[in-house]
Amino acid sequence: MMSKKLLRFFTVLMLLPTLCWADVINIKQDAPQKYVVQKGDTLWDISKMYLDKPWLWPELWRTNTYIKNPHLIYPGDELSLRQNAQGETVIELVRQPPKAEIKISPEGTKLVKLAEPIPALPWSTIRPFIENDQIMQQVEYDRHPYILGNQDGSVLFASNNIALSKTSRSYQTKFNVLHKQNEIYDMAGNFIGLQVRHVANAEAVDADLDNQKLIKIEDANYEVQRGDRLVPQEDNEPTSITLSGATDQRGFIIDDLEQHRLLGKYNVVIVDLGSDQVSAGMVMGIYAQGPNIIDDVTPKYKGENNPLANAFILDSDIIQPALKIGEIVVFKVFEKASYALITRSSKVISRGAIVARP
Repeated sequence: MMSKKLLRFFTVLMLLPTLCWADVINIKQDAPQKYVVQKGDTLWDISKMYLDKPWLWPELWRTNTYIKNPHLIYPGDELSLRQNAQGETVIELVRQPPKAEIKISPEGTKLVKLAEPIPALPWSTIRPFIENDQIMQQVEYDRHPYILGNQDGSVLFASNNIALSKTSRSYQTKFNVLHKQNEIYDMAGNFIGLQVRHVANAEAVDADLDNQKLIKIEDANYEVQRGDRLVPQEDNEPTSITLSGATDQRGFIIDDLEQHRLLGKYNVVIVDLGSDQVSAGMVMGIYAQGPNIIDDVTPKYKGENNPLANAFILDSDIIQPALKIGEIVVFKVFEKASYALITRSSKVISRGAIVARP
């Protein structure tokens, strides 16, 4: 039977974000009355300029019928605060007709480039992870052909190297070369997937071989190794990010993409919530819970003298509340896990931190 202390722990964990934070829109006192969007701005930065809770950004646009999508803001747009008929503070936007940028190619062809909206998050920070990193299931990774070696007996390969690989069932000739970085597990030790990195491109070389294929390594950003997989190239559309606050989703930070033990603002982390629970743009709070306390004549932390004691929760244990220490924004979602960017942190964050309603 579940002990009273353990039951209380789960009750506090479930209610904590709901008890402490309600989604009330409060405009910052130092928010500008007028602001002209600049190239290089991000939607997150502008939202923070006006709100303590940037994920409530769309609520400021609820009476502005001119703007169909508050997540598409362009350089040159003028934002103004005003009061509506109900006395609520909303944002009004003045948009000049978009000006196309015309350039002449080396061949003398006119290239017309339309204005692009500002990104939701700092693109320079998340771009490498959107373009080069992904989480794959083991069975999916194993079904792709892999690099065997080359005539020189090399174990590492770079751009312009010719290598031999297993043959592919695909008729495509262009591939992404994927390298397995590490295995990802949740806090209970369950396997989540493989952290995989796109290290180079490859193109098939014409050769009359039965079960192997010659490939040429191209555009290598990292060293290519024997065993790296060849996955047919696809044209992937950029991930659409729409800011929203998490409601009842709860999970943990289980890893990070840069192999840091201690994390802070603008580090990218992996959370154990997949595509059926979160979406790109979801904002979540980060919560940290201190060690349990043994209420004795001299109070002690659980495991202070015996680390094995952490495996058991006793009725005498005092379970500390989880306190908010930061925020993340999910930006890339997979089947069982997601990538998220730490956008705010008041202290060092590590694996095992709780993520829940912001």
